[in-house]
Amino acid sequence: MTLHLYDTATRSLRAFEPLEPGKASIYICGATVQAPPHIGHIRSGVNFDILRRWLAHQGSEVTFIRNVTDIDDKILSKSAAAGRPWWAWAALHEASFREAYETLGCLPPTYEPRATGHVTEMIELIARLIERGHAYDVDGDVYFDVCSFAGYGALSRQKLDAMHSAGDTDDAGVAARKRDPRDFALWKRYKPSEPVTASWPTPWGSGRPGWHLECSAMATKYLGPTFDIHGGGLDLVFPHHENEIAQSVGAGDSFARYWMHNAWLTIGGEKMSKSLGNSLLVSEIVKRWRPVEVRYYLGAAHYRSNVEYSAEALDEAASAYRRIEAFLQRAQVPAGCVNELPAAFVDAMNDDLGVPAALGVVHTTIREGNAALDSGDSVAAATAATAVSSMAEVLGLAPAHWAAESRGPAPEQLDALVELALVQRKAARDRKDFVSSDLIRDQLAAAGVIVEDTAAGPRWTLRDLPAKDHE
Repeated sequence: MTLHLYDTATRSLRAFEPLEPGKASIYICGATVQAPPHIGHIRSGVNFDILRRWLAHQGSEVTFIRNVTDIDDKILSKSAAAGRPWWAWAALHEASFREAYETLGCLPPTYEPRATGHVTEMIELIARLIERGHAYDVDGDVYFDVCSFAGYGALSRQKLDAMHSAGDTDDAGVAARKRDPRDFALWKRYKPSEPVTASWPTPWGSGRPGWHLECSAMATKYLGPTFDIHGGGLDLVFPHHENEIAQSVGAGDSFARYWMHNAWLTIGGEKMSKSLGNSLLVSEIVKRWRPVEVRYYLGAAHYRSNVEYSAEALDEAASAYRRIEAFLQRAQVPAGCVNELPAAFVDAMNDDLGVPAALGVVHTTIREGNAALDSGDSVAAATAATAVSSMAEVLGLAPAHWAAESRGPAPEQLDALVELALVQRKAARDRKDFVSSDLIRDQLAAAGVIVEDTAAGPRWTLRDLPAKDHE
C-alpha cells in the first residue's frame, strides 16, 4: 500500500507523490517563543516527528524545516512586563522549546530558522507582492489586499463575504488605513512604544514583520518555491495558513503540495492554551512520567483526533509503553534493530499515519511473543521480539534509545546494586530462607525495581515511583 495522507486543502486522502522521487520536503510551523512549552505545543512536534521517521524508513531523504518565531506582539508585551529585552526573552523560551522537543525524542530539524534572521527575504517578498498588485503601503504599514487574490479562503473553505476583520487591533487607527477590514498586515511600522531594536529599515520605513509573512519567506528560502508538505496545528488553518498561501501564491510561488494539520490536546473539552490558564508544562509533566511515556501518550492517538488530557490517560499510556519495554527486556532482543515490519503495521502507517492501529499490531505481537516465551518456543519469541523492536524503532519508542533516562544518571552503579541484591536473594533461596528472599524482592519493588523469575534466571525492570519532596 502506498502512503496516503489527509490533505486539508482537498479534504481527502491523497497518495503521497513527492516532488522529487526519493526525497521529501517538509515545513512545520514551529513555536512562537513567548513562554515555556506545554505538552499541547509538543504534540505537534511528536506527530510530525513520526511522519518524518516513517518517510525516512520508506527510504526518503527528508528535509525537515521547523521555524522559530522570535518576534511578535506577545513577545514584545511579555518581555516588557518582565523588564527584559525582547530578544533575551525569546532566546530563553526558544531554548526551553528545543529542550522539550529533545526530551520527548523528536529528531532535530534539518534547519531551524529564526524569523529575525530572514527579514531580508521578507522585504523581498513584500516587494514582489506590491509589484503584482497584491499589497499596498499606508504610511509605513504594508497590507495584503485579500480581494486581489481570487483563491482566498479555499484552504479553510470560507467565502470572503462571510469573513470578518483580520483582527489587527494593535493600533486604534488601523481600520481607517486599510482598504478592506479583512486585509492583513505584512509589515508593521515602528511605534515609539516599542524597542528600537525590534525594528528594521525597509523601503516603506522602519518596522517589523507580520506573523504570517515570516513563514512564507522561510519556507521558500529553505525548500524552494514548491515543496511537498506544510504542517501545523489545526488552529493554524485560518488565518495563518490561509494567509501564507495568499502571500506565497500571490507572489508567484506554487508553495505546498500537501497540507497536514494535527488536532488539539484538550483539557476540560477546551484546547490547551496559555490564555485559558490550563497549560501543563513539559518540564513539569516529565517529573511524574518518563519522557518516553509522555511521547507514547502524545503520539498514540491519530494525529487528526483530539486528545483529552488526564492523569489517568497518561498512566494508561505509561503502562502500555512498559509492556513494550518489559517484553523486549524479557526476550533479550538486540538493541536498535529494524528488520522487516509486519504487513499490518505497514498498512496502518501508510493509511494516513494510523498510529493507533499500528500500536495495536505492536501489542498483539507482544502477546504472541510472551506466549511463545512461556511455551519455550524460542524461534517464535525471537521473531516477535525483532518485530516489536523494529516497530518501536520506527515510532521513536525503542527502549534502547531511552535507556539512560529510564535508569537515571548512573545506570552502571544501579546495575551493580541490583545485581548485589539479587545475589543475596539467590543465596537466601538456596538455603531455603524464603522469608529473607521475599523481603529482598519486596524491598526492591518498593524502590521501583520489579524482579521476574524466569527459566533463564531473574530479570529486573524499573517502574516509576511518585516524586518525593526533599527538604
